[in-house]
Amino acid sequence: MRVLIIDGHPDPEPARFVHALADAYADGCEAGSHSLRRLRLADMDFPLLRSVQDWMEGEPCPVIAAAQKDISWAEHVVLFYPLWLGDVPALVKAFLEQVARPGFAHRYRGNGLPEKLLTGRSARVVVTMGMPSAFYRLFYFAHSLKSLKRNIFGFVGFAPVRHTIIGAVESSAKDRQKHLSAMHDLGRSAR
Repeated sequence: MRVLIIDGHPDPEPARFVHALADAYADGCEAGSHSLRRLRLADMDFPLLRSVQDWMEGEPCPVIAAAQKDISWAEHVVLFYPLWLGDVPALVKAFLEQVARPGFAHRYRGNGLPEKLLTGRSARVVVTMGMPSAFYRLFYFAHSLKSLKRNIFGFVGFAPVRHTIIGAVESSAKDRQKHLSAMHDLGRSAR
């Protein structure tokens, strides 16, 4: 399978757990003989979209055009990010706004309903957080994750969109190793 890993942690510091999880997934992909490409948003420089006109008609900058080619190539996309202020970090949102432009990710039709242009791809979203994952699910109803799955991935045609929520990331080394092993296994099967 052709797999694209998007490491959405804005901090390039190698010690961030999101980076380790993305690496473990990548190692699993390689062990499973899957074709792999990677994007690290912390290493990418692109502008914010500031107008509807730019989003609808503007040309994506070279780094975004290259990311769109990687997304087109992929059969399975895995997005890793830390939960910040209850949502995706601003860098992840800015990236998704840039790549999900009309004409690439979807096309508006006369009846107002969009045509999904990225069908035939699956996705996994891996989100980390300091709070326990059960608290995020039960108290906050995992609202930002549901929005990302429905309003971005689902809107442009990804299906199925699976998720992994990793809470209490500052827990023990044993717990972290358990999560890294689980990511390796998911990568090996490209799920």
